Amino acid sequence: MNTYTNQHDLLCFSHLRWNFVFQRPQHLMSRFANNRRVFFIEEPLYEAKTCEYVRHTVCERTGVNVLTPMLAADSASRNVRRVLESYLESQELNDPIVWFYSPMWLDSFPENIRASAIVYDCMDELSLFKDAPSNLSSNETRLFRMADLVFTGGVSLFEHKQHLHPRVYPFPSGVDVAHFAQARVICQEPEVQAAIPHPRLGFAGVIDERMDLPLIAEAAKQRPDWQFVMIGPVVKIQRSILPRANNLHWLGMQDYRDLPAFFAGWDVAIMPFAINDSTRFISPTKTPEFLSAGLPVVSTPVRDVVRPYGELGLARIASSADEFVSAISEAMAFTMGMKWRERADAFLKTMSWDAVWSSMDQLVGEVLDSRRARPEAGGHMLGEVARV
Repeated sequence: MNTYTNQHDLLCFSHLRWNFVFQRPQHLMSRFANNRRVFFIEEPLYEAKTCEYVRHTVCERTGVNVLTPMLAADSASRNVRRVLESYLESQELNDPIVWFYSPMWLDSFPENIRASAIVYDCMDELSLFKDAPSNLSSNETRLFRMADLVFTGGVSLFEHKQHLHPRVYPFPSGVDVAHFAQARVICQEPEVQAAIPHPRLGFAGVIDERMDLPLIAEAAKQRPDWQFVMIGPVVKIQRSILPRANNLHWLGMQDYRDLPAFFAGWDVAIMPFAINDSTRFISPTKTPEFLSAGLPVVSTPVRDVVRPYGELGLARIASSADEFVSAISEAMAFTMGMKWRERADAFLKTMSWDAVWSSMDQLVGEVLDSRRARPEAGGHMLGEVARV
């Protein structure tokens, strides 16, 4: 355990909202909140009717402080900075560690914060996503100059970024094995799914431009006797473009706590990702979650799924709709023996979120120990550095 544990608050600047799909930022910040104050700062909402302010809520399950700048509809980025500066000053921050998920926060970052360490957790190549801001790449270049540590959300993203900073570390997303392993023993499934016939093929995650909608439509057409259960919020694409068929079920976003109950009623887990720029460097968190639930997995050839899961025989890889249907048929015909589960479970033991958090925590501690050994180095005055 690092000596800095209770000496530093943590400010996390995220492009994802706390109450969105429970994923990497939520898992990590929940664990950091066990021994420090964590402030999770969301992008602003432009809904303030009178005065602009910061809405402060506390997540009951984790203790994470969620801050949302509430601004007027015509407000500018300088107003985000202003309300955050004022609010964070009132919190009397203790030598904060500053943690970025999006370089776009540099445009409105509070100028009165002196950071004891700066971490950039680059979970995705955001510049390749739909509607990415035009200055995202230049902001990321600035953030690389500021950061003490850079983490990446997968191995392929690490290979893409490692030359940009002297301390880049790959951290593929972890998994809460015990949570999803409940699917192996749960008997009662959610009402919204209970009436759907078998066999059921399921996906759970964000449904956006990374989904191969034509592949889903063609697979559903080829096998009208199969039921495709699609769980997750639809973002950045119109719901009207989702393929429709009697055996396609778009169930929307579901609570993280309920996912094992959904998984318990599936026969195969599918990951029908499009192979395009937006998926070039993704490392889907769903892969280990599905395996923890005891489900066979069929995926399109996303690099961080092919390697290691496909190479280890823990996921079937299929490129076309025909191959996808064939792989699902094989997965349903395959009797999952104990040896397969033992191999999957042994691999998953190395991927817990606790282990990911602990390794990151150790690296942050080393940065802080190094800075304490060199008092003249001081901290980062981020308002000054961010303008470089």
